[in-house]
Amino acid sequence: MKKRLFWVLSAAFAFTMIAPTGAMASRAAPMVADSQGLVKTAAEKAALLLKSTDTISVQYALIDNGKITVSGQTGKNDKPLTKDTLYGIGSVSKVFGAAAVMKLVDEGKIDLDSPVFQYITDFKMKDERYKRITPRMLLNHSSGLRGTGSMNDSLFEDNDTYAHDTFLKTLSEQTLKADPGAFSVYCNSGFSLAEILVERVSGMSFTAFLHQYFTEPLQMNHTKTPQDELKGSEFAGFYVKDYQGRLPNVFVNVIAEGGINSTAEDMVRFSQIFMGQANHILSDKSVRAMEQEEYKKGIWPEDMDDSNNYGLGWDSVKLYPFNDYGIKGLAKGGDISEYSASLVVLPEKKMAAAVLSSGGSSSTSQVLASELLLQALKEKGEIKNIKPDKSFGKPVKAKIPQDVLKQAGYYAGSGKQFRIEITKDGVLSIPDDSETKYIYTSDGSFINENGTSKISFVTEKNGRTYLWKRAYETFPELGQLATSEFAAEKLEVNVLSKETAKAWAKREGVKFYIVNQKFSSDAYFFEHPAIQITLDEGMPGYWEDRKITGPNTATSQIQIPGLAGRDTTEAKFYTKDGIEYLNENEYSLISEANVKPIYAGNQSRATVSANGDAKWYTIPAAATGKTMTVKLPKNGAFAVYNEEGLCVNYTIVSGNNKVTLPKNGTIVFAGAPDSEFIIEMSF
Repeated sequence: MKKRLFWVLSAAFAFTMIAPTGAMASRAAPMVADSQGLVKTAAEKAALLLKSTDTISVQYALIDNGKITVSGQTGKNDKPLTKDTLYGIGSVSKVFGAAAVMKLVDEGKIDLDSPVFQYITDFKMKDERYKRITPRMLLNHSSGLRGTGSMNDSLFEDNDTYAHDTFLKTLSEQTLKADPGAFSVYCNSGFSLAEILVERVSGMSFTAFLHQYFTEPLQMNHTKTPQDELKGSEFAGFYVKDYQGRLPNVFVNVIAEGGINSTAEDMVRFSQIFMGQANHILSDKSVRAMEQEEYKKGIWPEDMDDSNNYGLGWDSVKLYPFNDYGIKGLAKGGDISEYSASLVVLPEKKMAAAVLSSGGSSSTSQVLASELLLQALKEKGEIKNIKPDKSFGKPVKAKIPQDVLKQAGYYAGSGKQFRIEITKDGVLSIPDDSETKYIYTSDGSFINENGTSKISFVTEKNGRTYLWKRAYETFPELGQLATSEFAAEKLEVNVLSKETAKAWAKREGVKFYIVNQKFSSDAYFFEHPAIQITLDEGMPGYWEDRKITGPNTATSQIQIPGLAGRDTTEAKFYTKDGIEYLNENEYSLISEANVKPIYAGNQSRATVSANGDAKWYTIPAAATGKTMTVKLPKNGAFAVYNEEGLCVNYTIVSGNNKVTLPKNGTIVFAGAPDSEFIIEMSF
């Protein structure tokens, strides 16, 4: 699910890996095993994943023709891990969302190609093109929605439905990034709208619909949403350096977008739908529709080895490396702040593997899931050998044409901008990535020195020029990922008027602090919720990927299929009561000019505004080193950040209302409207 996070000063926590010993971990143990060799291999590969990545714990399962043949778990946890320990599955929830829509298609209640607004009559946007959005476009990521439509959706131990309940209002204030159906670009918002679609058509809550039609018939007894009763459910722990014990659980309250919690065994039970083994759940026609190559309907780079080519709900319907064996592979990954997950299904082989983890990433989870399936295929004699990892080979320099030199310049992806330089002798470099050089070769592409990445330039039928990147990422002894994507779009010249240039020049280097995150939001811990305006080092007329369109407005106008163009924003500055604010999609931020130093005397008060806006302070020299003790209101919390923007204390996580204030840091108090914090300072 992980959305693009806007904050420039993000917290980077280092994970402390601890070998699984004693009560901290349970050894990998199969529920059912046809082959002890495969079970042993799975346990070894899972241990390697822990050792070689930021993964804290891992749970895995493999199903073969309706029988779970491998099931295990290992890693750091405060209680022994079991096959029933819950993990957040993040965006793997989207496959559930897609399946729920297809269930209603089977019942004749939804037509995939009819406009969504016919089913959700209060769905409206500022952009009239919204009337062309269909359910199919929600599920194949081609709706044109900007992708960031939820506020307060990821909360610590809080199942507040605000993000779901206000979603249509949020969309009503947005425009589209592209024509509906023009291309598929990863879009969380499409699945939140799909969730509402299921609710409106079925007359049931999304959670109730999932249980009635999917989890109960498939005996998925450990698959739950934040709207379920979770008491008694054991979640895998998430741990970070400098915090004692596990963090509280994060509830993602946009369920079809990324809010389901499950186990590896339940996930592979769910996978049986896509193998033709659960026709009472979905028709074969709907299952086949979900695995079609939907990504080819719009702009897309040339079809190559890839781990990202969309179906309906699926990230990939032609997954590498299984395409090399002539085997159809389906995959969906998910990442939220604490958990990652991957489900890989081989429908023709009636096999699937699921890997869920605390920490880590969906990419590494997918590598492990794919490796378990390859090992199982080899053991069964379905494949003779596991093929060696691929590369493009070391580059052989060729003479570069003049027209290729002209492709140098500024490029942008979601939330970023960078400059590409090309020398006359054919060396391409990106100054922000000085360690990587690409050499021009005779096939018209540039290859890096170790042969793992290959890039070229493509001008599409829409007239836009893209950086096309193909890459193989190898995880020693675990496997390999392949990507083939438009990684960035070339920016066009944007000349600003004097008035506009002057207005933006005044904002150079200025920070804006978010004020409308709920006090339980995980953003206060995992990020420093602030944006810094940086223009000087980029393409004139742009703020990162956003094209400046006026003295107070900027809009991302990039149109990149795949992942690089996800979560684009519309930014607007406005002044209220003499205070400058920034509104970016649903996020509201206040200028640092209105963030005052906290009072360094013995006692003071901080009050959340009547509209619920959080209160920010800087830490002056007079308060540095002092111990701040805060009496908290019932619905309130505070967080303290150091000079680098790292969170040093967040009361929702630490439970500690006493903190030594760092030099040049910041403090935020968040809570219900008009809630009051009583502050005492001492040495």
